[in-house]
Amino acid sequence: MSKIKAAITGINAFLPDYRLTNDELSTMVDTSDEWIMQRIGIKERRIMKDPDKATAYMGTKAVKGLLEKTNTRPEEIELLITATITPDMIFPTTSNLIAYKAGLKNAWTYDMLAACSGFLFALQTGAAFIEGGYKKIIIVGADKMSAITDYSDRTTCPLFGDAATAVLLEPTSEDVGVMDHIFHTDGSGGKHLYLKAGGSLHPASHETVEKREHFVYQEGQAVFKFAVSRMADVSVEIMKKHGISPDELTYLVPHQANMRIIEAVARRMGLIKEKVMINIQKYGNTTAATIPLCLWEWEDKLRKGDKLVLSAFGGGFTWGAVYIKWAYDHVS
Repeated sequence: MSKIKAAITGINAFLPDYRLTNDELSTMVDTSDEWIMQRIGIKERRIMKDPDKATAYMGTKAVKGLLEKTNTRPEEIELLITATITPDMIFPTTSNLIAYKAGLKNAWTYDMLAACSGFLFALQTGAAFIEGGYKKIIIVGADKMSAITDYSDRTTCPLFGDAATAVLLEPTSEDVGVMDHIFHTDGSGGKHLYLKAGGSLHPASHETVEKREHFVYQEGQAVFKFAVSRMADVSVEIMKKHGISPDELTYLVPHQANMRIIEAVARRMGLIKEKVMINIQKYGNTTAATIPLCLWEWEDKLRKGDKLVLSAFGGGFTWGAVYIKWAYDHVS
């Protein structure tokens, strides 16, 4: 008997309407469109402006659209995992809220906290449940990064945007689906990229608010060097492990953090630009949503059997790659 694997059988996304352009950012901090495009590669990013709507709202929109798109009944979903670092609140979990709002009455839920690697970690976790006998699982990657972005910090405020994505996982005995993964974490990198306050070590207080410790902190150069080397290493490793040449790989699907990081990783992998999914210029870094947002945008170009390497690097540090064979031809 063929081994059961997990296949992505549908994908959907939700994007807020508001576009925060570089020109608008330049009225808020000392920056410019030229500076941002040259160093980061982002032209605009989507922002959830409504203060009463957050990650669970966006995730629910993505899930409801996915159910409709794949003709799936809400009660068929057995498990929902949400990758996010911007939960609506500490508890209940964002997954719990999404499942309730989307009518997933038979699903149990939990959140995955792994920063920009969160979607990959959640995808592989969901795949393991499918291999263990589950039939229908939804993986959400969603973040309202504008909620933890300091718009007085010119080094970080151009980076982030808001978005939510949802993918449906189902079992298959065909030679498609999630084939393999390589994951790593290294807590020594936490000092370079973190959100200091709001947890049990530094609970919210007047002092933490005054010191602006509830926003993302990043040491750009340290993160850049680590991200390039680790994302490239793990991506090349998984290609070599499965004997995939640059010509045979259909697409690299990289985390969209910085155009220079993406280009450096692609060079290490020996890939031409046409084999790299890039949409950072439109959406910025949406953290757990970036990789599935690429898959959603490229869905009509993907064909059954296409070989993809999904690669990410995130705060903590966390990093990894997933090798998948695409499971379907998109029908509009």
